Amino acid sequence: MSLTDTHAPSDAPVEGERATVLRIFLSLAVFVAGWATSVAIWGIPGLYIPALALVPVIWAALLLISRG
Repeated sequence: MSLTDTHAPSDAPVEGERATVLRIFLSLAVFVAGWATSVAIWGIPGLYIPALALVPVIWAALLLISRG
């Protein structure tokens, strides 16, 4: 048996994982673009009102993470 005959496991993600990662990044990009648009339209309130609205969401996420 030579070294060329051995096959190392591939570190590349499978196609389903790639689609999931792409979907997450696309959602994040749309969210950031929407937030930037709200700042461009309404100024400073467009910056902090979405942040205030996300406080309960982040609080719930922290609770879920801490519960394990």
